[in-house]
Amino acid sequence: MPSLSERTKGFTDSVIRRMTRISAQYGAVNLSQGFPDFDPPKPILDRLAEVTKEDFHQYSITWGAQNFREALAKKHEHFSGQKVDPNSEIVVTCGSTEAMMASMLSVTNAGDKVIVFSPFYENYGADTILSNAEPIYVPLNPPEFNFDPDVLENAFKQHPKALILCNPSNPCGKVFTREELQIIADLAIKYDTFVITDEVYEHILYAPHKHTHISTLPNMKERTIVCSSLSKTYSITGWRLGYVISSPEIIDTVKKVHDFLTVGAAAPLQEAAVVGLNFGDDYYQALQAKYTHMRQMFLDGLNDIGLPYNVPQGAYFIMVDISEFGYESDLEFCEDLARLVGVGAVPGSSFFREPENRYIRFHFAKRDETLNEALNRLADIKKKMPYKK
Repeated sequence: MPSLSERTKGFTDSVIRRMTRISAQYGAVNLSQGFPDFDPPKPILDRLAEVTKEDFHQYSITWGAQNFREALAKKHEHFSGQKVDPNSEIVVTCGSTEAMMASMLSVTNAGDKVIVFSPFYENYGADTILSNAEPIYVPLNPPEFNFDPDVLENAFKQHPKALILCNPSNPCGKVFTREELQIIADLAIKYDTFVITDEVYEHILYAPHKHTHISTLPNMKERTIVCSSLSKTYSITGWRLGYVISSPEIIDTVKKVHDFLTVGAAAPLQEAAVVGLNFGDDYYQALQAKYTHMRQMFLDGLNDIGLPYNVPQGAYFIMVDISEFGYESDLEFCEDLARLVGVGAVPGSSFFREPENRYIRFHFAKRDETLNEALNRLADIKKKMPYKK
């Protein structure tokens, strides 16, 4: 037999998805993989029911249905203040996962370098490797997860082709300030680097934090590639509707890569989701209030239990410090947590380039009854989990 691909030699399966399987194996409350257990908005579901009886069952335009792109451009302009041409500056993809991969393949060549902040969503390193590029990791320093501008510039001095920016950040919930984004933008301009953003949590924020699109900073629109999706905003993670927004020159290449990767996103789901893209401000205000409630409920529970954590500024993840238990392996800790306590979490080491073993990640995009059940189980964590010091 011939040898297999060298670029995938160091890959494992997704630790996040693995913890979902382990949670199911032990009947644990799954707070590992980040998907809600509540329904999408009813108007979207009602429209989906109608679409099943209409003529949307064949391919749409490869780079996205016209009405979907127009609604998306209108929404993006409303929240960013930046006008977007739906015909030349948008590609609709199969989730933000494909959006990121298509963007990477569009701007990098073999041997190029790409800056990735650590901790990072696990796909970013893999996307870089699959693109035959080389990641340069820059640490976000706990507990505030801020970066050192000098360390960041040292990474830029290696002349990377792109920087990946997740804002708000998965897994640590950091929302980059305008001042921090300006530092990144200034360096990107100085060293002639693209910025590829992952903005899937842009509407899940906690006061007083606000989301700033780095593409709106001076001279950044032409070098920013916005990747996002509808998954988290409308609780439709299984619909896999993502998109790329960028300049016409970049989008022209992304269109071609996307065409040969997946041909196109699901036509009936695009049609149904247009309803959500046309929601008014009241929907996003209610979404923020809903997630603020879930965050506070979960943080209060962790306080009662006595588990230390970072307070997320955005997204719906919490990094919990498990140092007191003395485990050498946070993966082993998470497996024991699912088996002995009945709650699923993700080992923090899967998000860090640095040798970090003191965190696990929970997510709280769950109904009150689900969070209450998880917190009730976690109440016994210090009795049921072994201490290995």
